[in-house]
Amino acid sequence: MQVNVYLSFKGQCEAAFTFYEQCLGGQLGPIFRYAGTPLADTVPAEWQGKVMHGSATVGEQVLMGADVVPDRYEEPKGFSLSLHMKSVREADHVFHELAKDGRVVLPLEKTFWADRFGMLIDRFGIPWMINCDGADGEGSNQPS
Repeated sequence: MQVNVYLSFKGQCEAAFTFYEQCLGGQLGPIFRYAGTPLADTVPAEWQGKVMHGSATVGEQVLMGADVVPDRYEEPKGFSLSLHMKSVREADHVFHELAKDGRVVLPLEKTFWADRFGMLIDRFGIPWMINCDGADGEGSNQPS
């Protein structure tokens, strides 16, 4: 069994997945649009080019998602996508990239359990947690 995250967007799914591809070093998967599908009649004419289903592979995980028409869209809540990194440098970079034009909920800082931990909501409304154990020796909490 495999569990995948399925994200809903209010018209920016393709932009979000392209951003995640660049920011997280992912690989954009197939993008299916509403036009020409049995679901074409369920969205307004101006939404025919929006994403009915798309995916992006990040590491070994596949993020999936779609654009949801505004009257059916619900803002994400009650979950976060959690990234675990070994490099403090990578954690800092990814956190700051995801936070651009988004909102920092908890700044990326050293904690009692990790060299870095922070929370943010990206520009597309998706909540993220960044956790870094510093196992690469870069600022690690591990005794020498």
